[in-house]
Amino acid sequence: MTTMAHPTGANRATVDEDESQTALPTALAEQFRTASIRDFSIDDTDRAAYSSDASLFRLVPAAVVFPHDEDDVARVLSVARRLGVPITSRGAGTSIAGNAIGRGIVLDFSLHMNAVLDLDPDERSAWVQSGCVHAHLQKQAKPHGLRFGPDPSTHTRCTIGGMIGNNACGPRALGYGRTGDNILALKIMLIDGTVVTLDDSDASTTFPRLHELVAQNLGTIRTNFGTFSRQVSGYGLESLLPENGFDVRRAFAGTEGTWGVILAAKMRLVKDPSFTSAVVLSYADMVAAAHDAPLLKDFPVAACEGLDSRMLDRVIDTKGAEAVPALPEGAGWLVVELTGEDESALKTETQRLISESKSLDSAVLNARAAAEVWAIRADGAGLVSRTPDGRDAHAGWEDSAVPVDHLGDYLHDLMELLEEHGLWAIPYGHFGDGCLHMRVDFPLEDPNGGQVMRDFMVAATKLVARYGGSVSGEHGDGRARSELLRLMYTPAALDLFAQVKRLFDPQHLLNPGVIVDPDALDESIRLTQLPLRQELPGTLAMAYEGESAGFASAVHRCTGVGKCRADSAAGGGIMCPSYQATRDERHSTRGRARVLQEMVSGDLLEPRWDSPEVHEALDLCLSCKACGTECPTGTDMSTYKAEVLHQSYQGRLRPMKHYSLGFLPQLARLVTPLAPVVNRVSGLPGLTALAKKMAGIDVRRSIPQFASTTFRKWWTTTAEAAPKSRANAESPAAASLRPNAEVVLFADSWSNHFAPRILAAAVAVLEQAGVRVRVIDQTVCCGLPLISTGQLDAAKVNLSETITALDATDDVPIIGVEPSCLATLKDDSLKLVADEASHRVADRVQTLAQYLLSIGAELPDLSGVEALVQPHCHQSAIFGNAADKELLARAGADTEFLGGCCGLAGNFGVEDGHFETSVAVAEVALLPALRKRGRAAGAEPRTSSGTGASPNRATESGTDVSPNQATDTGADDRLQVVLADGYSCRTQITDLSDTEGVSLAELLAWGWGLQPRR
Repeated sequence: MTTMAHPTGANRATVDEDESQTALPTALAEQFRTASIRDFSIDDTDRAAYSSDASLFRLVPAAVVFPHDEDDVARVLSVARRLGVPITSRGAGTSIAGNAIGRGIVLDFSLHMNAVLDLDPDERSAWVQSGCVHAHLQKQAKPHGLRFGPDPSTHTRCTIGGMIGNNACGPRALGYGRTGDNILALKIMLIDGTVVTLDDSDASTTFPRLHELVAQNLGTIRTNFGTFSRQVSGYGLESLLPENGFDVRRAFAGTEGTWGVILAAKMRLVKDPSFTSAVVLSYADMVAAAHDAPLLKDFPVAACEGLDSRMLDRVIDTKGAEAVPALPEGAGWLVVELTGEDESALKTETQRLISESKSLDSAVLNARAAAEVWAIRADGAGLVSRTPDGRDAHAGWEDSAVPVDHLGDYLHDLMELLEEHGLWAIPYGHFGDGCLHMRVDFPLEDPNGGQVMRDFMVAATKLVARYGGSVSGEHGDGRARSELLRLMYTPAALDLFAQVKRLFDPQHLLNPGVIVDPDALDESIRLTQLPLRQELPGTLAMAYEGESAGFASAVHRCTGVGKCRADSAAGGGIMCPSYQATRDERHSTRGRARVLQEMVSGDLLEPRWDSPEVHEALDLCLSCKACGTECPTGTDMSTYKAEVLHQSYQGRLRPMKHYSLGFLPQLARLVTPLAPVVNRVSGLPGLTALAKKMAGIDVRRSIPQFASTTFRKWWTTTAEAAPKSRANAESPAAASLRPNAEVVLFADSWSNHFAPRILAAAVAVLEQAGVRVRVIDQTVCCGLPLISTGQLDAAKVNLSETITALDATDDVPIIGVEPSCLATLKDDSLKLVADEASHRVADRVQTLAQYLLSIGAELPDLSGVEALVQPHCHQSAIFGNAADKELLARAGADTEFLGGCCGLAGNFGVEDGHFETSVAVAEVALLPALRKRGRAAGAEPRTSSGTGASPNRATESGTDVSPNQATDTGADDRLQVVLADGYSCRTQITDLSDTEGVSLAELLAWGWGLQPRR
């Protein structure tokens, strides 16, 4: 097997170990090596990851190539011509119509050919490579006050080449036009290897046969094409008309990779508007909203989106009511963005729009609320991918469009058509220019599911054609709708498509099955072509609520929208840290989901829990939980990974790291009496290195220092003997106790054994707020290390004991300081224990910040604090960070909250083989932020002697605060800290920098003078 080293340490297998599995992949690999093509793969893991895009379809490629430059592309095309193998160009793979998959060679331009080559602010233009991500271009343009106009909902990860292929639009196409309208020049490679640059010069000399063909068919072109702005179906031959200057570069937009390979493009940039106004108009239903959309033609509107109230219900169910801004009452809304250069005039136009609309109510949104609404709309495809009762809703008829004057009537008739066919869908989309999105609950798992889909698609095509519309408004036709073009266009138009295709691609090698000689719309559907969801051995350990087939249907939640490929850290998100570090599709949530789908449903991989391809795909999953909430479809990869590991090693010997790290809390209990000795021995280099190797721990990782006095020991011998809340009844502290204010403080294993000072700080802060603190007598553990290593039987025993103990503590809030353990109680317990007690306990669990805000606690003055905040992934995913942000803001701290994962992620970054990826994840956001702040961004460097726990001693692992002792902290001093509640986050910061992280509890204790600063 040939491998290529990945910069993060993850190796890409370029040839499958069993090279005889299929003849074509092997033949291609040999040809690629001979041609010196640098980066390619025929590995089954990669082929599974690239077998689908964001569509319903599954086509397993023979090979995936990651070209570095146009020479690589030329060599690949030469091989393809010689062997007669099809070529499919791919960017982010966010195609919903199935136009970024193929059975031959897939060219992924996003890994290497992704740069902004040149940006000219004066000309307002940018040359970009085909794989350049839209958001990257926007980031480069923004400092110049410029932007690229069209912005699809996938703008955080879609590529410019892919946008050109589909002639993508997005919400702001209403103001800036389609992608094709913004092409200034194209650099393309034709199937014979010829490179052509298309600009505004006469292209008739380059393509004389095409020019002649157009001249012979002027009537057909003028009567069939360019009838309204969202007519994207078929080829945009209207751009080739004489009155349009025979513009081949713009005709290329929407050809879906069937005419040639796009290498680079020069795109028009536009000036950002000086002022914007966001208005929400509410309606009784979406049909009423659609009827009002034509009104917008008389206003300076850049975007107008239809939003169904049920989409917001889904967000609330997943993230809570606080994730949705207040909107005017209604079942449907038009979200309208107006722009202008005169603020006063824009306000006047905004009020005129409100008064002239037929809306029930309206609201003008501030910038923050507008951003939240646009983010919800961007996640639309995922939010509507499941019915309220848990059935899958699918793409297929997700992109129809009609002239906006007909939108209301068309939507009314379409909803009736759905009802006639016994189908369900939520409509939304670009109502301002007549483009309608929806996902339909086609019963694809039923024996006649494909026929149900076909019958509806044919009927819907006839309906949209009656309204002068298009089956595709921006997603392209792909495999979903190319077959339907015969119901939309005349025979002459279809014949013209075929003639043009033959001129560019006489061997029919460029993305065959799309537009010309199309595949049947139900030919390659993932859920109907395979022996669906084969039975896997063993009883599932996790509960998969709402899943008809448990694990097997859960992994099909992923619809491929690809949000896991976005630079989420830039916007404060987490998902997907391994993809952020590797830029490798198989290490994205989507790539892993595709591999798991092959395991349970496919024929490429065997239906085995211990499938090597599956374990390879899951190996770099950090189990950060972000995909469970940030993915619009709720694809919960951390749960799937735990299940796979559990099932794979049932009754078998596990890797040593599973034992050493999975049972670390139990080991810590045994070691604590010998903590000073163990800590000294761990400082012996040779012995420590040997121990790490035996335990499966990377030798570059530090060994945690055990506290000689744990929090629990301190609590029972010191704090519990005389806490503030029970001390002198006449003391100010006792007098300030709140009536009935009581909490259970969960003493997690990490804080108890390695950082007891933090739990003690929490006690001090809570009692300062007048709250009685209880700590349960039992020594309990949430079992998270066992869950992350897939030892779910043992984890369930641990977690059940913990749930039982906590459930017996009355109905008072449960507070903790370690986010990962709180998240286990809040989330994992519902899947692993899954009983009434686990639900009762989960309802009581809160973060420290949430609780303090809920009781209106007085906060210390932190106005002198500058905090760089690294939120824990599990807190971000399960609890969110809103409470921490609000609390710190109220206290006066100056904060910068980072996105992205720290990279350690519990046991992940400690395990041998993960160090490079762990550091690469930290390089996404954390380490650059630490370098930017310099050594001042944190406390003093750690010392090797920090091993004890004493109320009067500040050490790395000691309990350095007593509730009965206040210390002058010098509140007038400026204090820069790196705030990190997660033990693993603080460990990563210490291991990779010269700073130390502090917890929120410590910071608040410092602010009150209850604890000396470290």
